[in-house]
Amino acid sequence: MRKLSERTLRRIRRFLSGPQLRRSELRDVLIFVTEFVRGFRRLHFLGPCITVFGSARFPEDHPHYELARAVGREIATAGFATMTGGGPGIMEGANRGAYEAGGVSVGCNILLPFEQEINPYVHESIDFDFFFIRKVMLVKYSSGFVVMPGGYGTLDELFETLTLIQTKKIENFPLVLMGADYWHTMTDYIKTEMIAAGTISPEDPDMFLVTDDPKEAITYIQKHVADRFGIHPRRDMKPSRVLGEHAGPTR
Repeated sequence: MRKLSERTLRRIRRFLSGPQLRRSELRDVLIFVTEFVRGFRRLHFLGPCITVFGSARFPEDHPHYELARAVGREIATAGFATMTGGGPGIMEGANRGAYEAGGVSVGCNILLPFEQEINPYVHESIDFDFFFIRKVMLVKYSSGFVVMPGGYGTLDELFETLTLIQTKKIENFPLVLMGADYWHTMTDYIKTEMIAAGTISPEDPDMFLVTDDPKEAITYIQKHVADRFGIHPRRDMKPSRVLGEHAGPTR
């Protein structure tokens, strides 16, 4: 398993540290485009999928891991692919549930300065150097989102997705929060303090469902993507060899 190279780490730090020479920033843009295109080619034929966000820190015997595993099974049963960040913890649990249920399991792994192994329950994995490109892929190829307990990274993914929904950059894609006890303080704050302060609209909490029932979560997502967007689990496109596209994993 490769890790983020020192050269790439220096490039990221330099890019984020303010204006650079124009030729240097042009090289950076070309590197970003290359990683985007590589992601497009690998994931384009994945088929309708549901993305599961959550912490990498929960061990296999933790209830949240088991809940994620049940979610992965329900996603597979519904006929969707399961996509995660590809790491351990909740990501592994969701991939494992899908894998064991005969569904398609995909991991979009972020390369870090320290070694981070892709979990063993994915049919297709792709490594990304840049967090923002990885996040675009996790949203772009998803028909719905399940957000489970997590830390800063999970909160970042949750609120970026909610912002995209709120601002109509993506149109009302279904989002489910699982682990009600974990999220209740935050959801109470959203429904009281934020609405009272006028920083969100009274209807904005309707953008997500809170449940601990995997069947309810996936039924909610399935109904929304079918009724609103006419999306059903299927693959009806063929990859182009000329473009170097991949057919995607199969069950």
